Parts: sequence; C-alpha cells; structure tokens
Amino acid sequence: MCQAITRLAAERDAPFSVQEFSTLNRCLDNAIANAVTEFSAQRDVTLARRSSAECNQRIGVFAHELRNSLHTSTLALAALEAGQLPIAGATGAVLRRSLGALSSLVHTLREVRMTAGSPSDSQVFSLASFIADAGNAALLEAKARGCPFTVRNVDPQLEIEGDRERLLGAVVNLLQNALKFTRPRTEVALNGYSIADAAIIEVEDHCGGLPVGAAEIMFRPFSQQHADRSGLGLGLSICRRTVEAAGGTLGVRDVPGTGCVFTVRLPLHR
Repeated sequence: MCQAITRLAAERDAPFSVQEFSTLNRCLDNAIANAVTEFSAQRDVTLARRSSAECNQRIGVFAHELRNSLHTSTLALAALEAGQLPIAGATGAVLRRSLGALSSLVHTLREVRMTAGSPSDSQVFSLASFIADAGNAALLEAKARGCPFTVRNVDPQLEIEGDRERLLGAVVNLLQNALKFTRPRTEVALNGYSIADAAIIEVEDHCGGLPVGAAEIMFRPFSQQHADRSGLGLGLSICRRTVEAAGGTLGVRDVPGTGCVFTVRLPLHR
C-alpha cells in the first residue's frame, strides 16, 4: 500500500517529504496493528461463545440422561412398593439397571469425561433381550399413565453390536416420548425385526400425527414441538447421535391422523 501511494504521488508529480513518508508509514503501521487487535478480539469472543455453547449442550446431555435414569428408578420403586413385588423380579432388574446407569453418570462426572464423541463400550448382544429390557423399563410408565403397551415377539437369533447401555437409553427415551405424547388410553407398541442386513426397532404411538414440518426439525437440540415443555428438548438429538455412533440411523414416519413411528436401523451382527 505504501508503494502504491508513493507511485501515485510520483505519477501525479506530487512528491512528498521524508517526514511525510514517515508519517504515512506510521499511520499504516497503526492501522495494521488496530486491525489485527480487533480481529483477535472478535475471534476470542467467537471461540468463547462456541465453547460456551458446547459446554451447555454437554451439560444438557448429562442432565437429560440423569433425568431419564432417575425417572425410571422412581417408577420402579413405586411399583415395587405398591404391588409388593419381589425385588428379584423384572421390576427389580429395571431398578438395578437404572441405579447402575446413575452410578455410571456420577462416575463420568467425577472424572470430567462428559465430552461429545467419547469412546463407547461396544459389544454384541441379542436384539430380543434388548427389546425385552426396553419394554420392561417402559412398562412401568405405561401402567402409570394407563396406556396399553405392546412388545411384539423378536427373533432370538438376531444380534446387533454397539454400546448396549447407551442404545437402551435411546430406545427407552423414544418409548417415554411415545407414552408422553400418545393420546390418553391409546396404544404404544415396540417392535424389533430384520430386513436384509439391518435390525429394525420401531416405536409406534397414537399421538394423532405430526405437525407440518416437524419431522425435519424435531431432532435438532433444544427443539420442542409440543405444548408439554417438561423436558429439555435434547432427547431426540441425543438418541440420534447415540444410534449414529453405533453405525445406524434414526428417523420418524408420520401416520396422518393416527400417530407416528420412530425407526432405529442398526447393522446386524453376522
């Protein structure tokens, strides 16, 4: 820029003194310094905002998982107390799993490892037992809400691979949403089957159908499309991330006037 100004002055026969040249250099130097300072300040603000947003989302994910496990534990305890059920039965197993999940969350928080994309514990497990465990956890809430709940039979030979606890949390969350938003006294169903090399898990409800455009935005973080705002709006985004981490997909199909079907597609283990 200094050379361009000097050439322009020479072309127009308007030379300037050494002092004026020094003043020009100093002004350009100050302008560059101010520009770099302002850029650095704006960049720091942008990075701070991004870091804050990521931290808030991680805290939201943690709070959501904590809330789900605590809710399931509370329902299991209430069922055990009200029905005088044996602690060694299915309801007791739900309580033990939920308490185990709570313990794991506290351990994770203590070690400050609640980061997005943290490594998961992958394992091969039966789809039938997985569906049974998800059904047992959701059955407590279905009884509390007075909703018919159906778990369809699953081929015991089918196996999938992934972080079982996280995937179970995702499916249970889908079931809790279905029971929360289905119309009073209408059925919620859980199904598992295979198509080609994929395991399909479906959660069906009778919510009456989705609003126009809801299917495209309902998986975004903090998105809440229903009048009931008791949650954080993070559940579906967490579910999708969990399923995708296992190499699968999560989507929703609207059944206008009836309800919707959430579909988890995971690769079958051969």
